[in-house]
Amino acid sequence: MVKPNRNMTVTVWFDDGKIKTFNAEPLAQRGGVYAKLYDEEFFVNRCVILNKTLAWDLSGSFDPDNCIDVCSDLIYNDLKLA
Repeated sequence: MVKPNRNMTVTVWFDDGKIKTFNAEPLAQRGGVYAKLYDEEFFVNRCVILNKTLAWDLSGSFDPDNCIDVCSDLIYNDLKLA
């Protein structure tokens, strides 16, 4: 389960019970398609689980090939974006 927060973070619940908070601002700072994450309405309303991980649905049709998704290992292990 994922719950977007108004401060560019997302609370993520994993199947093993672990709960993590993902800060999406470093991703948005990359620009390009990621800049959409700065739009608060997009950030909150398009935050879903696609491809078995946290994602933002770009098309509104839940197309797993048309989304911004984040590697679940990155979130689970508190890794930094490369």
